[in-house]
Amino acid sequence: MDCKRKFLVVIDDTDECRIALKYAASRAIATGALITILHVIDNADFQHWLGVEAIMRDEAYANAEQVIKAILDDVESAVELMPEIVVKQGDKREEILDLIKQDEAIAILMLGSAVDGSGPGPLVASLANQSAEVFPIPVTLIPGNLSDKDISALS
Repeated sequence: MDCKRKFLVVIDDTDECRIALKYAASRAIATGALITILHVIDNADFQHWLGVEAIMRDEAYANAEQVIKAILDDVESAVELMPEIVVKQGDKREEILDLIKQDEAIAILMLGSAVDGSGPGPLVASLANQSAEVFPIPVTLIPGNLSDKDISALS
């Protein structure tokens, strides 16, 4: 079976991930690709007693749903594509690699890069510090300050 290629976009509540999703949606529409959205809940948030941990985990998943809904409300072109939405819990880098290994259709990882002068962001820095042999697909860094006009011109 021939499956369409997918663009993987990692999202959180930052402005740059919205820009990355807009860019990915624009590219997907132009090339006939699909989009997979990944939101990772960090394990470090749950280092508490068992009862508190369960409540915090439930709250984290509810927050993830709110983040995803807000971003999709903002990025109408992504909604048109009916993206696959994946929520995982763990180390962000490890969960990205795991998803890429599980889904061979994922062809490109698209990440928003911060532009506030603090560097590209921790995930981008983490991926950049790894050897090319470890990361199995191309990574596209999308500047977090692209306008809708810029995105249209690039795709």
